[in-house]
Amino acid sequence: MAASHAEAEAALLLRRALAHATSAPRRAPRRESDPKKRVVITGMGVVSVFGNDVGAYYDRLLAGSGGAGPIDRFDASGFSTRFAAQIRGFSCEGHIDDESNRRLDDCQRYALVAVRKALASAGLALGSRAMYKRPADRQGTRRRGRGLRQRRCDDILGRGGRLREEGAEGSLPLHHPVRDAQRGVGAGLHRRRDRLPWPQLLRLHSTADQIRLGRSDVMGGAEAAVAPVCLGGFAALRALSWRNGDPGAASRPWDRDRDGFVLGEGTGMCAPPPRSRGNVCVRLCSPLLFVVRCVRLVPRCKLMTRHGRRRGAPILAEYLGGAASCDAHHLMDPRPDGRGAAACIRRSLEDAGVAPEEVNYVNAHATSSLAGDLAEVKALKQVFKNPSQIKMNATKSMIGHCLGAAGGLEAIASHNHRLGASDHKPIRISNSFGFGGHNSVAVFALFKPIPW
Repeated sequence: MAASHAEAEAALLLRRALAHATSAPRRAPRRESDPKKRVVITGMGVVSVFGNDVGAYYDRLLAGSGGAGPIDRFDASGFSTRFAAQIRGFSCEGHIDDESNRRLDDCQRYALVAVRKALASAGLALGSRAMYKRPADRQGTRRRGRGLRQRRCDDILGRGGRLREEGAEGSLPLHHPVRDAQRGVGAGLHRRRDRLPWPQLLRLHSTADQIRLGRSDVMGGAEAAVAPVCLGGFAALRALSWRNGDPGAASRPWDRDRDGFVLGEGTGMCAPPPRSRGNVCVRLCSPLLFVVRCVRLVPRCKLMTRHGRRRGAPILAEYLGGAASCDAHHLMDPRPDGRGAAACIRRSLEDAGVAPEEVNYVNAHATSSLAGDLAEVKALKQVFKNPSQIKMNATKSMIGHCLGAAGGLEAIASHNHRLGASDHKPIRISNSFGFGGHNSVAVFALFKPIPW
């Protein structure tokens, strides 16, 4: 009897705590005004299913183009899903030598090319002294190096049980960052963090903290998941769309006939601008696209703006804040009532110092899953009084699900969102809600210098 009473009391306390967490937030605090704690985005680069130009990539998104098509990287005829948002025609010529290219996985190729593009956009050359001052922080996902892992499986199961040299090298935990360091991409301490693949924006929050603390200059991630091991795993979970006859229309978020997501791939990196007086960071990765952006701390807003002008690189946006949480509801599905995701959105807005009424644009997670799409809609309705008045779209409908790198790609789309002349609320948010109720939200805004 005593045990039953204690369990009932514990359940009551849990319900009260959840109700408090998901209740309307108190008045949002003032937005960060300390120039030493503001994080801005000053440059971008992209390698994606839509090409390697940021402008072209975003124009394709605006046009509603589809990046999905039949898989031709391997024989997918034995899988229930035979299409993906696969990067095609990718070339590392001029970036990676032939010997290295033979040993590298697609994920590593994307990452190395991306880093070079990021450094070029920031005005830094490989091997410069600035690259040795702080660590390169590579934040990847569990599917990083999936191609090498697939090769190891093929070697062991179908080729006499002998493991090739490059396959053995790829199994080393620090294989990727060491390869990067050998090519001049960051020679400091390398911190590799393998996380769950879905709370993608959590890496962005971590990156911002590292920038403010002065502990990182270069950060990023990579994803090359279009491989038999990954495709078969998601197919077994019945998470992928089966519309093999019409890949371009397979990803259909919020549609009544949705049947799963489309697999994608890519990577993104960020590098410091030249003559940085603050700490700079890099981050981002996206399976369907390979985004590179330069995220850096603002030591002084005026100096930052002046440096950007010298490079011809204006400050594109500012990262205001974010939040991450877990529903603790189910191993795969989110809370059906959306309360966990709603709480995460509220906390992100509180962290950013903005009110829900200030939000003008939402880049939704919207993967085309039956449970996830519905839960996200319910969450948005709980946070925003009139969600129909907020611009909202689903990037995954065009580029597929970027898995561990999706947050980076969608964050790019969020701050590239072009405001109309009548828009007076420049706040954008990007949602990332994954399997098991892992939630993360990032808040961006147009950069406004502090008056001196």
